[in-house]
Amino acid sequence: MKPKLLALLVAVCLSVCARGADLTTAQLQSLKAAIVADDAFNAFEANPTPDGAFAVADAFNLAATPDFWVWRTSVSKSELVNMQSTDADGSTTRSFIWAGNGFITRSVGEQAAWQELFNGTGTVNPSLPNVRQAFTEIFSGTGNAASNRTHLANVGRRKAKRIEKVYATGTGTAASPATMTFEGSIAYQDVLNAMATQ
Repeated sequence: MKPKLLALLVAVCLSVCARGADLTTAQLQSLKAAIVADDAFNAFEANPTPDGAFAVADAFNLAATPDFWVWRTSVSKSELVNMQSTDADGSTTRSFIWAGNGFITRSVGEQAAWQELFNGTGTVNPSLPNVRQAFTEIFSGTGNAASNRTHLANVGRRKAKRIEKVYATGTGTAASPATMTFEGSIAYQDVLNAMATQ
């Protein structure tokens, strides 16, 4: 590879990698507190370097351990009705059930409400309490309806990254997922900015 091309690629990579997540001062302070509280980062805390910041960012962009569950902020109708889900303990694989009170024999109002949930975008936001309440109301009852409620909850949640857990509010269990106030990943510059906050 030609030296000029290599230098350009490195510059682009550094520009992209350095782009922060636009964290507020309060979020930076929370990130700093989480870093300082982790004994694995004692050396970094004493001497924050760019290399160390990359390692810290990488660690916070991994899945939280133990598992910390959060509500997803966008789920397509296709995912809800076409994909399989698995209960948190891995014991049961579920699918959306159309038969009987799963959907076919629901009232006209319930079927209309189901369609209205997706009106315009084809997606819903399960992190909103009113969306989860709609799932409960539309699919009230036992049998297939109850199985569909569980399936919708399964699809509507996911395991959080460690950085997402830092900012999430709520229990974070599979039965009671937390709500995210930050979603995504951080860059090394976020880590350096956090360590510089007071």
